[in-house]
Amino acid sequence: MTFQQFANRVLRLAMSLVLDYEVEGLENLPQEGPLIVVQNHMIFIDTVLGAAFIDREIVGMSKAENYDNPLLAIFFNLYGTFPVRRGEVDRQALRTSLKVLKDGKVLMVAPEGTRSKTNTLQKGKDGLSYIAVKSGAAIIPAAIWGQEKLWHQLRRLRRTKVKAVFGMPFVFEPGQGKMSRAQLAQMTDEMMYRIAALLPEEYRGHYSDSPAATEEYVRPYDGGVWTSGPVGHEGRRTVFRKGGVRG
Repeated sequence: MTFQQFANRVLRLAMSLVLDYEVEGLENLPQEGPLIVVQNHMIFIDTVLGAAFIDREIVGMSKAENYDNPLLAIFFNLYGTFPVRRGEVDRQALRTSLKVLKDGKVLMVAPEGTRSKTNTLQKGKDGLSYIAVKSGAAIIPAAIWGQEKLWHQLRRLRRTKVKAVFGMPFVFEPGQGKMSRAQLAQMTDEMMYRIAALLPEEYRGHYSDSPAATEEYVRPYDGGVWTSGPVGHEGRRTVFRKGGVRG
């Protein structure tokens, strides 16, 4: 048993004591191959709440400031996270993300980049779309809500009702040529609208206008990874094999 598996068992036990939780859609998660789980972000433990129920090896991003605390740094390193510097292009974090996916693992990320002060979806950052395109990995949207009431409920010695939903997997198929910033931004919005669709309306925030959602670059996941075709041809799908992700 790995430290992460042991920690998830302990976390699920602890969660059962303080949370009245419901989880839907775990059957949508592919059991092998590179996978990016993208979720909304309201409180410090959001990633743990989602990761604790995924029965695969997970690697998560965590803001670099968390590693300033020696005890937190030890836990994060043992659990399987790596630091990311916010507010800049962190090339080391990009390389680590691509290596995680090349190894066929699960990368868990909050595309908003920081916790929402309003508990509603903020505009997503484009870095994750770049990682998804570069790796060709499948993407699972995930939404968790109710946890924003946790600290208030704990003070009242009450369990907090939390619901987590994992949506259907998809991939980005960007076509040929170098991606523009506008195209990456559109992919990010298409991904974020998929998270929004899983949330109750009052949590959708920046992505409340569902009629504005597009699906120009989104394709259903079919068990493969997206790879570039020869110049002048469309992209193609290949059956996943370990190490088959571009990086």
